Amino acid sequence: MSATLLSAAFALLAAAANATGTVLQRIGARTVPHGDAFSVRLIRHLLHNPAWLGGVAVIVGAAACQALALNLGSLSLVQPILVTELPFTLVIACAFSHRRLSATGWAAALMVAFGLGLALFAAAPSGGHGEVSAWVWVLTLVSTLGAMALCVMAALTRPRGMSRAALFSSASAISYALTATLMTTATDVFEREGAGAFLTCWQTYGFFAAGGLALFLLANAMESGPLVASQPALTLGEALVSLALGGLVYGERVRTGWWLIPEGVGAVLVTWGILLLPGVETEADESSESSESSEPPAT
Repeated sequence: MSATLLSAAFALLAAAANATGTVLQRIGARTVPHGDAFSVRLIRHLLHNPAWLGGVAVIVGAAACQALALNLGSLSLVQPILVTELPFTLVIACAFSHRRLSATGWAAALMVAFGLGLALFAAAPSGGHGEVSAWVWVLTLVSTLGAMALCVMAALTRPRGMSRAALFSSASAISYALTATLMTTATDVFEREGAGAFLTCWQTYGFFAAGGLALFLLANAMESGPLVASQPALTLGEALVSLALGGLVYGERVRTGWWLIPEGVGAVLVTWGILLLPGVETEADESSESSESSEPPAT
């Protein structure tokens, strides 16, 4: 089997595993007392929840599959495949709650996944380099951590519901994109210089830390509101921030000219699909959770 086919297969496995892990985390997070959100008590509670622990284990496996996919294939091949995580998530969530995904749900999921995949394929980042200066890494860490902090602060001012879940999920998406960026350098060091250099490379420990932070933020997103609020922000945010970091860190360029047409079509499809998603039910009590107006503000 060629490297391209193996890369595509690992990317598809990563998407399916991420979707399964997200659903399991949502099941576990729904049992968290409201007062334990965004605290050490949240983690303590989740560490005793088999569903959440299972979700984390599956997501770790997904990260390994993603690393293999990126090692074997290009970002322009892998990233469009990874956006299939959104329809996978909705289908798996419906299966767990013993309900059928509606036609609107299918349409919305496919619009977002196809639109994002089309836009990323048309953009096709290229021309990157492996050498990254220290100031670029500092700028990357400051900008991503700052954006995450803004999302978290905005989320904490809102009651449990769709906007709070989307904001926490956006912060998690940025952290996952940072994880992938650091992982790219770390795996490149492993391939060129071996395990010893990999273990002494700061990016190796950086991507573990960023991945742990992403999991914590995602747990808060899962606790805050329904999957139809958090999953689009996670899928879309990770893809777009990864694209931006590819340009900032590795000097990758996107295609312009007539390629702007499919990129624009993809953006329209993504927007349309996201506007449809709030009306999709994937959980038995989702309708009650998605209404923020009926809930008291978080304390």
